[in-house]
Amino acid sequence: MQFYRQKPIGPYIVDFFAPEAGLIVEVDGSQHGEPDNLEQDRVRDLCLKDEGLLVLRFHNREVLLEIDAVLERILEVILRR
Repeated sequence: MQFYRQKPIGPYIVDFFAPEAGLIVEVDGSQHGEPDNLEQDRVRDLCLKDEGLLVLRFHNREVLLEIDAVLERILEVILRR
């Protein structure tokens, strides 16, 4: 499965994109917990969903401390799509 990093999709640039699975993986820092950013992320995710894409979001800490669980979740989603 090919993943592209920092891939432009419409007006957005996503962290990781797997076109064959229609999957976007976002790795979010603490700034994404701010109310304004939460709303921006929600709108962005809905727009991408309208394009038939699925957005998975993980916090930086998850990726750093629980990488096996993160990779397992990504694989589960890919196998279902």
